[in-house]
Amino acid sequence: MRILLICASGMSTGILMRKMVQEASKCTSDFEIKACSFQDYEFYGNDFDVILLGPQLSYKLKVIEENIQIPIGVIPGYDFAIGNAKAIFKLAEELISKARGQK
Repeated sequence: MRILLICASGMSTGILMRKMVQEASKCTSDFEIKACSFQDYEFYGNDFDVILLGPQLSYKLKVIEENIQIPIGVIPGYDFAIGNAKAIFKLAEELISKARGQK
């Protein structure tokens, strides 16, 4: 699973990315996780399976959906704040499954 995390400057998602990499290292599955700023998402977006926005960028969801044709979601504020990597991976998996028409 390839996940792109986006926030305003890429700093807070960079911190979250490190927590997610630690969590992913416990799994046998293959993961790629990258963090970037909103300004850079178009450079990377189509190279990933899912995009997750920091809650502070929830208002940009429609703009990104118009430009990128992969599943996109907003990380819930609480999960983002505490770095709940398990819940964020679950969100990513649900978005990908929904886009593929799976339950």
